[in-house]
Amino acid sequence: MIIVCPSCQAKNRVPEDKLTESPACGQCHQGLIPLAPIELNEQNFSQFVTGSDLPILIDLWADWCGPCKMMAPHFATVAQQYPNVVFAKIDTEANPRLSAAFNVRSIPTLVLMNKTDEIARISGALRAPQLQQWLDQHLNAKS
Repeated sequence: MIIVCPSCQAKNRVPEDKLTESPACGQCHQGLIPLAPIELNEQNFSQFVTGSDLPILIDLWADWCGPCKMMAPHFATVAQQYPNVVFAKIDTEANPRLSAAFNVRSIPTLVLMNKTDEIARISGALRAPQLQQWLDQHLNAKS
């Protein structure tokens, strides 16, 4: 399984059965699977999405959005429970081309991707239990 390092963006090969053992990057030695959301932007987005074999759950948000701020701690909490999913955030104001590419009509919007394939999408703020249920449903459907 190939995982892109969130720190240095190097590609790392990790056996699937080692994902829960906190694998480190062979280049910078930082953790490969942070149990917290990473920031994606127009510069690093393509490398992460096309380079990683793990599904990526993207939170498209904006700083002025009240529901986005309300959902952020729930998103971070759920990220700690899924070592087999990369949790990422994209600031739609700072990254207008990504926002347009995702055809974002309301925020927050969550998009679950596997490489360049969109698996599922939902708009609106979710609490941790709702987010877990939605994510489990779509991860299980993908398998």
